[in-house]
Amino acid sequence: MSLARLKAYGWGREGEVMTPEEREFVLGRYREKFGRASFDTIEVARLDEIALPAPRVKPPSSIAAFCTSEPYDRAAHAYGKSYPDYVRAMLGDYASAPDVVAYPRTEVEISAIMDWAGSIGASLMPFGGGSSVCGVEHRRDERDKPAITLDLRHLGRVLEVDATSRAARIEAGAFGPDLEAQLKPHGLTLRHFPQSFAYSTLGGWIATRSGGHFATLYTHIDDLVESLRVITPKGVIETRRLPGSGAGPSPDRLFIGSEGTLGVISQAWMRLQAKPAFRAGASVGFKSFFAAARAVRAIAQAGLYPSNCRILDPAEAYNTGAADGSVAILVLAFESSDHSLDAWMKRALECCADHGGMPETGGADAHLAGAAGLWRNAFIRMPFAREFLTPAAIVNDTFETSITWERFESFHDEVKVATLRAIREATGIEGEVTCRFTHVYPDGPAPYFSFHALGRHGALLEQWRAIKEAASDALIAAGGTITHHHAVGRDHRPWYDLQRPELFAVALRAAKKALDPQGMLNPGVLIEP
Repeated sequence: MSLARLKAYGWGREGEVMTPEEREFVLGRYREKFGRASFDTIEVARLDEIALPAPRVKPPSSIAAFCTSEPYDRAAHAYGKSYPDYVRAMLGDYASAPDVVAYPRTEVEISAIMDWAGSIGASLMPFGGGSSVCGVEHRRDERDKPAITLDLRHLGRVLEVDATSRAARIEAGAFGPDLEAQLKPHGLTLRHFPQSFAYSTLGGWIATRSGGHFATLYTHIDDLVESLRVITPKGVIETRRLPGSGAGPSPDRLFIGSEGTLGVISQAWMRLQAKPAFRAGASVGFKSFFAAARAVRAIAQAGLYPSNCRILDPAEAYNTGAADGSVAILVLAFESSDHSLDAWMKRALECCADHGGMPETGGADAHLAGAAGLWRNAFIRMPFAREFLTPAAIVNDTFETSITWERFESFHDEVKVATLRAIREATGIEGEVTCRFTHVYPDGPAPYFSFHALGRHGALLEQWRAIKEAASDALIAAGGTITHHHAVGRDHRPWYDLQRPELFAVALRAAKKALDPQGMLNPGVLIEP
């Protein structure tokens, strides 16, 4: 890969930042929100100022060629992109940095790293692009295990394309743009575009049960996996490539969402689609968020399957520049490689009209224009803002969930009230909580909440934790899931324990014991060692 290297602190690659105009827009919204002309801003620790703990182990000569303990590599693999990760990195706290980062180029080298880690009692963390927002850092246990990170970026090839069945065998370290570039000559696409698309990998998507940008139908990575190849400490598991099977519990499903605890995904056969040739889109305004939600429920239950069906509540629309804060906005789009979409769009707009929706614009390029285009640009660019908002002591974060339609409205209000109360108690200042839909199903939506608070340097982690815990408690108490597509990671683990059935946890521990007897892979993630 000839791209610039990923940042040790911040979103994306070195040199990628918001423009001055984008930065001023974001800060302007926060100055208005909190009634401040400026913010108490501190300097971010530079890489050359970071004091990393000395590596506790040195790789043997047999694997040293693809291992390193250089400061950049260790710092860049210390954290993901959660709010606590940003705070610790901002302050130069890299105590949990791995001792060694390995960049294997083959499955044999993956196994060699596992063998070495097992021989020295180290923990081993598979690493994709480091874009997780739910806490992925190594945590040193009581035995102070050496920590090794396994970065698969050199396993990024599309190895084989089956154009007849529309599938491809792809190495797990492929980043989104490179994966799509390799499929493009075949006229095919994986059509999986999470917000982190440019900075995340196929293996990471599968390990975390990623949700793509598209709102309905084949949006979760689960639906796109045809078969897997996984390297475990006990050997290689390769599942049979099939369009479907009723032969017992699915072995693929065991590893999809396993978050690196059971093995290292090295390859996958993935279901592909033809490139879309037809598009239709519109932005629709509603007087209220709930009216928009009722329209979306009608669309979802009509079986229209739009590629985008995303509501922004009035405050969310205002924060992204998509509207003036007086209306909720529905971003609606369809696409197909086979047929015109006029009938689908016509029926969807009828559903919107039934609930008071007023279209702003339509046509093939509506997803790039008007409110839809403004929101789309903000959606892609917004992650870059956290690297200057955190030093300004602004606590901004997101959490997402799903709930059935009949509970949605009361659920939304309960979660929002609990989160606002927690912001006020943690900071002493009124904050803001907004909501949008990311995905919709016939039986319920996936609400995505954002919260904004003015914190205080020296207390940011405690303030964030108080808000996060209150919001997570409210999600679980009201019957939602602790995560719809952001994975469990470290941050969601306590509520995942509450959500899953205990007997399932027992079965998962047994699977862990069988595949990873030493508990070296991501200890403490999903289950205790």
